Amino acid sequence: MSVEKNKYQDQSLFNLTWPLFIEISLHMSVGIIATLILSGYSDNAVAGVGVANQIMNIFILVFNVTAIGATILIGQNLGANRIKEARSIARSAFGLNFWIGIGMTIVVAIFGGILLNFYGLSGDVYSYAHTYLVVTGFSLCLEAVALALSAVLRSYGHTRETMFVTIVMNLISIIGFLIAINGLFGIPVTGVVGVSISIIVARVFLVFALLFYVYKRLAIRYRITDILKIDKTNTKKLMGIGIPSAGEQLSYQLSQVVITSFVAIVGDAALAARVYILNISMFCFMFTMAISQGTQILVARYVGAKQYEKTLKRGLKTLRIAFLVSVVISFTIAFTGESLLGLFTEHPMIIAVALPVLWAIVFIEPGRAVNMVLMGSLKSVGDVRFPVVIGIISMWGIAVVLSYVFGISLGLGLLGVWLAQGVDEWVRGIFAYRRWKSQPWLRKKVMKDPA
Repeated sequence: MSVEKNKYQDQSLFNLTWPLFIEISLHMSVGIIATLILSGYSDNAVAGVGVANQIMNIFILVFNVTAIGATILIGQNLGANRIKEARSIARSAFGLNFWIGIGMTIVVAIFGGILLNFYGLSGDVYSYAHTYLVVTGFSLCLEAVALALSAVLRSYGHTRETMFVTIVMNLISIIGFLIAINGLFGIPVTGVVGVSISIIVARVFLVFALLFYVYKRLAIRYRITDILKIDKTNTKKLMGIGIPSAGEQLSYQLSQVVITSFVAIVGDAALAARVYILNISMFCFMFTMAISQGTQILVARYVGAKQYEKTLKRGLKTLRIAFLVSVVISFTIAFTGESLLGLFTEHPMIIAVALPVLWAIVFIEPGRAVNMVLMGSLKSVGDVRFPVVIGIISMWGIAVVLSYVFGISLGLGLLGVWLAQGVDEWVRGIFAYRRWKSQPWLRKKVMKDPA
């Protein structure tokens, strides 16, 4: 067995996950800090930027098609000690995401206003949302390339490097936010425009820093030919895994667009409260997200090395950890809800709407933990169609329908919306658990392997 094979198969979940946890925490915290800073500027700005970010997240999920495919394929090739193939996938992912990013930038520039009209926004909320969406949209190509580079580094186990880059990027963003809102150093207050420009500057740094680490750690130097000449075979493999894998997340974001339009019907206070609650709930599921991503990397390697029993046990062990942590953190958030909301806003109506919803987090987050860990693991073993099929059926048939029924028809407002999404998370989580335990993916692998 070669040195490379030993290294990639034996890396521990802890060594992969702790930098991922810090990175995700920092990535999410910059959104929370941005919300806190904007809340001192205008609650309408918070609502507008929150809606615009939902649209941006949809485009980012398109970029994740390639990133998810690269993470799984590189991991499987490294586990099987196919080092040359892994490097080829890394090059193709970079070039493919570059062109996808260019395409999405053009779409936002032309159709940004039309996309926002789906939410039924008006007045200042629409104005802030449109400004943020159009300005930050010009950096979507940078975000696309950065996601591909991050996926390559993580697949090789270099999660500390992506963590370090995120730390510096967050500092750049936060300094820019403070200057934009408070007008520091003699610079005038630029509001949402300044916040958007800060994000662009941070993304420029991110791309160059990731390129440096990919070259330094992996000795991969990207060339113009990686953009102009993309391997068709690799593209087919990336799309074959990435499209179904990202389909679940894309379906979620699109369903959130519809659900947010229901919240907009309830009122501006509910819309602002939703943004604050989403930021608070990030504390709960960022640990689950980190341990889920680390497990995805390991599961892909184990499958590539044909260590199937180890694959099954890894998924179930991670599930137990994520579930218990979600329960503890969600209860902590519920008990300290009023103090947490006070960090974001003093508006009594927004607080009154948000407080009951924080208790709904106790219901939704453990179900989300089951869903995230096992759906991610299913993708890594190659069972990529199941998550998107179940996701589309549950998100639209349960989350969207029940959000309208509970929130609008029954008059429960934002609380009804959160309860509906909790039912959705639990349904998908239960299906994922049954799928993982029944192991149809394992039977397919064993049939392909020679006796």
